[in-house]
Amino acid sequence: MVSVARIRQGIRRAPILILALAVLVVTAAGAFHAPAFAQEESRGWSLRDLLFPRRSERVEPPFEIQKSRPKPKKKSKPRPPAEPETPVVEKTNDAHVVLVVGDFLAGGLAEGLDTAFADNPAVRIVARANGSSGFVRDDFYNWPVEIKSLIETEKPSAVIVMLGSNDRQQMRVGEVREQPRSENWTKEYERRADALGKGIQDTKVPFLWIGMPAFGVSKMNSDMLAFNDIYHSVAEKHGGEFVDVWDGFVDENGAFVTSGPDINGQPVRLRSDDGINVTKAGKRKLAFYAEKPLAKILGLAAPGSVTTVSAPAGAPVEAPKPAAAPVIVDRTAPMLLGDPALDGGTELLGAAQPARADPNLPGEKLIVEGKAPAASPGRADDFSWPPKTQPATATVESDPTPASP
Repeated sequence: MVSVARIRQGIRRAPILILALAVLVVTAAGAFHAPAFAQEESRGWSLRDLLFPRRSERVEPPFEIQKSRPKPKKKSKPRPPAEPETPVVEKTNDAHVVLVVGDFLAGGLAEGLDTAFADNPAVRIVARANGSSGFVRDDFYNWPVEIKSLIETEKPSAVIVMLGSNDRQQMRVGEVREQPRSENWTKEYERRADALGKGIQDTKVPFLWIGMPAFGVSKMNSDMLAFNDIYHSVAEKHGGEFVDVWDGFVDENGAFVTSGPDINGQPVRLRSDDGINVTKAGKRKLAFYAEKPLAKILGLAAPGSVTTVSAPAGAPVEAPKPAAAPVIVDRTAPMLLGDPALDGGTELLGAAQPARADPNLPGEKLIVEGKAPAASPGRADDFSWPPKTQPATATVESDPTPASP
């Protein structure tokens, strides 16, 4: 007989046998259905493989392949309209020569003047600027000495000077290097500027001295204002004319601006990022300040207008047109509101004392004494009580029938 202990031991082992049988069945099924190459690479199954399959054996849905979207194109800023090209007019042989001397700002001024008078055959701009020059480094370029030879070579009708933007540096006075705008430095600077003005005056050529504009460096601006005072006094002393351009490159508060209105009032960029150099529009604006005084010196009507020049030999000469007759305008004299003739009188109201009226009249009593006339009985303004009665009037009725005798 089987003992009770063996029966109990068999019952305990039953779950393990059932689980092992299930593993064998699954393994056999996988081996039966797996392809040949899978069987060769199979390293056997275990309970861990059944409960926790490897990543390579998991069945995962394929990832959706998303097409890369094209990046939106950046909208390009609209380009400003191209400036119309200024027609180049051939200059005449006897055109007025304008000599522009100075530093790099004078070179920009010459470009602006060349644009301003591009369509005028009677004006030719000649630039003889030295970009790094000034009054301080006369060992590099000495303007008071060189100006006479330049004028003799070019034979200009007018000279324009713009100088000083490079002069904020030490100056050698004798054997000492003086600091900018010290007392000795300022005296020597005034002497050199005066020598340039006198050199131009000796040639008897009219000249303009263009002042310095504002700069982006605040310390530099105070020096430029002091330089402009020197240039102004030198120009007036030697018969020249000083042209102040400061207000054209600052705002309403006097502060430096990079952009501002051009000669047509349109907002443009006038200065470069360094706050020193000028753009094309800035050069044209510098020239704008010099146009009118220069046209006055040359005897021109206005920049851009066709100036009368000598006709070439053999060319027909047109007779001048007769002057138009003056237009006579019939004007009405202004009318004064205080004119006594408006009401037919000869004197203003109150000028003469009017004749006094009879004081016994009701109107005069009302005005002078404030006594109103008595109201008639029964009238609306009769407030007497008891009310007054109107006097009875006797009426005689006439009988048309004659009385019998």
